[in-house]
Amino acid sequence: MKLEELFQQTLDKSASDLHIIPDYPPMLRVYSELAPVPGTEALSKEDTKTLLEKILNEAQLDELHTNRETDFGLEWGDVRFRVNYYYAKGGLAGAFRLIPKKIKTIEELAIPTTLHKLAKTTNGLILLTGPTGEGKSTTISALLNEINMTEKKHIITIEDPIEFTYPVGKSIISQRELHSDTHSWVKALRSVLREDPDVVLIGEMRDQETIQAALTIAETGHLVFSTLHTNSTPEAINRIIDVFPGHQQNQIRNQLATVLKAVVYQRLVPKTQKNGRVPSLEILFNVPAVSALIREGKIFMIDNVLETGEEHEMILFDKYLSRLYKQNLISREDAYSYAIRPKEIEKFMA
Repeated sequence: MKLEELFQQTLDKSASDLHIIPDYPPMLRVYSELAPVPGTEALSKEDTKTLLEKILNEAQLDELHTNRETDFGLEWGDVRFRVNYYYAKGGLAGAFRLIPKKIKTIEELAIPTTLHKLAKTTNGLILLTGPTGEGKSTTISALLNEINMTEKKHIITIEDPIEFTYPVGKSIISQRELHSDTHSWVKALRSVLREDPDVVLIGEMRDQETIQAALTIAETGHLVFSTLHTNSTPEAINRIIDVFPGHQQNQIRNQLATVLKAVVYQRLVPKTQKNGRVPSLEILFNVPAVSALIREGKIFMIDNVLETGEEHEMILFDKYLSRLYKQNLISREDAYSYAIRPKEIEKFMA
């Protein structure tokens, strides 16, 4: 089977991911579960090498052989794939994430409309957090495109690789991809302030240098979006602070307390009918009570603010799960399975 045929199967089955790994048939992830592509058999190392290397240009092939892995974006027909190639037991493997061409709105994503206020923010830092594959990039794309279609701004994205591509709107958008448009995150972030941005997307805050750059860009009056891989909104704040050595942490707490606007934790939970997934969110806004806790290093107390912060349109993740259950959108078992605070979910499910 050709790679193009596997891409078509990915579309036909409404899959989110395609996996090509030696010793297995090509696999599709449909609604969080993996299944083989119909009519396919296990692939050898020679099969995967032949199949996967065909679409690489010379530079990508060199990077793959040098680093033993590479990321890139791939246009195919009306869709785009985010691709990662890597080696497993000496054989070449590939993971293809399907990126829709059409960017959905907040309403189409079925996420709280209170997030519209993030698209109207003019400066500061907005974080999307959660595990890989839980819709963080999709939510950010909805927010950026809302800005794009309604505001006259310059939006700069730094991504590895570029995921969503944006339609022509009122804004102008400079999308920069690692390796093809810039040699490194650090160089791109150092030069971004010379490029007259209003809004900056940093694809992922990976290390101390990236986090410090994000804080500095936000501190200088720009709006910064980025992502982290953490399991709650307070944990995202702790992660940022803990990246820095002890003697710097007080300064970082003060800086973060000033520039942070919101943290959104997101998961995709299987629907009751198992015919899709529904987003469940935790939303933390940096109201004065939260800012004070960050400055004082009392991040562990933010859960209390989340639980009582509905007047500020905040919500605890476990409370959101209980709402989805009561609306018959998710099962009781999945509500408990996805909960991050078991005692809290027990209270809300009553």
